[in-house]
Amino acid sequence: MSSFTPRRPLTPRFHSLDKCAKRAKRAKGTFYRFFIVLSLYAEALMSAMSDYLENKLIDQLFRGQTAPPTASLYVGLLTAAPSDAGGGTEVSGNGYARVSVGASLANWSGTQGATTTTVSTGSSGQTSNNVAITFPTPTGNWNTVTHFGLYDAATSGNLLFYGTLTIAKTINQADTVTFPPGSLAITFA
Repeated sequence: MSSFTPRRPLTPRFHSLDKCAKRAKRAKGTFYRFFIVLSLYAEALMSAMSDYLENKLIDQLFRGQTAPPTASLYVGLLTAAPSDAGGGTEVSGNGYARVSVGASLANWSGTQGATTTTVSTGSSGQTSNNVAITFPTPTGNWNTVTHFGLYDAATSGNLLFYGTLTIAKTINQADTVTFPPGSLAITFA
């Protein structure tokens, strides 16, 4: 039985975030860019928001439109890369389901640091999961997972964020698939 838990913890390369942040700031036409850090499972990666979320944020911040509240985010696993426009190939069948993580101070840390549960007052621009994100036990093979996505619905819905896993993982029947608290971090730059 295998799982996402490595035999020895990997050290995230936080210096990579500085390089990525500088590149993102130089990118023309970029409204927001963020970085996903899977601190125990992958190196820091530059990822993107979906076009859908970028449009919603622009409309809300600059155009006075109301964005629908997000009561929960749904973490999904993908076997092929999505793009800003969406897509990708999400795992399906064999007991797979996205995992719901409520949008709350208790479930996502404040910008002042991991595991904080108060309103953001820090300067890091980063949040991470305060709760374990554990997928249902596979009843069959889920193939090789290469990406993850955060969605606004349990099925279908809109892709909000996505990222590439540094280490692709083959998920087999009865594997434990989990992201422990603090291991999924999102930084806005």
